[in-house]
Amino acid sequence: MKPYDTERTKKEEVQAMFDRIAPTYDVLNHTLSANIDRLWRRRVVRCVAAGAPRRILDLATGTGDLALALARAVPGAQVLGLDLSEGMLDGARRKAVAAGLDARVLLERGDAEHLALADASVDAVTVAFGVRNFGDLECGLREMARVLKPGGRAVVLEFSTPRNPLFRTLYGWYNRRVLPLVGGLVSHDRRAYEYLPASIDEFPAPERFVRMMCDAGFRTCRARSQSFGIAQIYTAER
Repeated sequence: MKPYDTERTKKEEVQAMFDRIAPTYDVLNHTLSANIDRLWRRRVVRCVAAGAPRRILDLATGTGDLALALARAVPGAQVLGLDLSEGMLDGARRKAVAAGLDARVLLERGDAEHLALADASVDAVTVAFGVRNFGDLECGLREMARVLKPGGRAVVLEFSTPRNPLFRTLYGWYNRRVLPLVGGLVSHDRRAYEYLPASIDEFPAPERFVRMMCDAGFRTCRARSQSFGIAQIYTAER
């Protein structure tokens, strides 16, 4: 049974889950990944900053790590961070104020599958560890393409399954044994940390996800493997 198999939709269950774990999310996220997630985000930021965007949309922004990093890296850019979880957004807003970036980083509740934005209205769209949580992945990708200006760039950072059999076995053991145990003890919500490996297993393989991006209206879609295939950075243009 999937961790989000309830009477609610996947989107509703995921929203409630992130509201519950928001207070401990940052600590666990960085600790359980041995801080390697910071390295991946830096690579995403460099990729986006190279295009000197003026308006950036960060979907599934969570506690705002990527949105704030983008604002720091692209002086003068306006960053809009959207997320379904108010609990996560509260943490992001506190960090934006503490960093003195709340004037340039707007953080709002929003649904990636139904964006209240005009066509071709942003220069860049980013998602870090969030597309696998979309209730309708194809719909979310189409919305990303719709709001992106011609020539704009989309960058998606997401977990994947390593190809090497030995590393894949070790990675699977960690995700299914260590992560739920430690995550559950700290957050008091083991079920939330059982969702992670289940959602990674369900997510399309890199080749298929690249095709899905192309089908949604993007061009020059590419995948770059990170850390032996633990994650992928997907880039595309409109």
